[in-house]
Amino acid sequence: MSTEEPVAAAAAAGALLLCRAEPDSVAAVAPLLGERMPLARAGEEWSVLVPEGGPWRHGGEPVDRVLSGWAAALAVGAPWPVLALWWDADRAGYALASGFRRPVGYVWLTDGTPVGEDEAMRTFAARLGLDPVLDVQSLDRLTRPDPGADARARLHGLLAVLTRAGVDLPDGLDAGEPADRLGAVARDLPAARRTEAPRRRPTADETRLAPWMPWVGGPGARALALTQMAAGLPLTAWGLRRHSGGWTAAGALLMAHGAVGTAYGLSRRP
Repeated sequence: MSTEEPVAAAAAAGALLLCRAEPDSVAAVAPLLGERMPLARAGEEWSVLVPEGGPWRHGGEPVDRVLSGWAAALAVGAPWPVLALWWDADRAGYALASGFRRPVGYVWLTDGTPVGEDEAMRTFAARLGLDPVLDVQSLDRLTRPDPGADARARLHGLLAVLTRAGVDLPDGLDAGEPADRLGAVARDLPAARRTEAPRRRPTADETRLAPWMPWVGGPGARALALTQMAAGLPLTAWGLRRHSGGWTAAGALLMAHGAVGTAYGLSRRP
């Protein structure tokens, strides 16, 4: 592989993080990712985060690993599923994370050739509560050879199914576009906001999740902190075994956030 190929793949890469939650709730946990990014509504009860690509442009980490790790970090720290859509010059795919369950995903080569497991689509449908007949049939077609459908068309087919679950991406946020173009579109959306830096702490009136955050001192804060520590350890270990910076970083972020929350809770104990 020439030195130009990884650079070209990184330039073509892009991603979208779809969260089944209101923007206020997503904004509360998005600082866990350690990267500020545009956040907008994406349909009823859905929000979209638009990564601008720093980790795969400058860190050399493949976009799929980064997004899988980010989705897992967000889903463990919140009571709603997170769907990561990603693509680069060679492949495209998705990763769905929900709670402590193992993420499920699928991959297509750039010409649309399926390289995932059919069962992953059925698990995907079940976890999102999609129609077990009509929606699963539509998803199954995405796992079959189709010379007329490249990877971008496969992602559009996936999003077409998700519209029946309430997903409605803002105009201009088109799966398959490079991250810099998506970022420019997202920043110009009328109702978009930019997520806060990791040090920013939302107050109790900014989100329904705030009572669970350690700095608010709500009743669930200590439990959530312990949960994050418990989830972060195996994620970090798995990332180290796979030499995946994305998963390792996600696990480390969860452990660090949980440790801070635990320490804060103990300091406030009477």
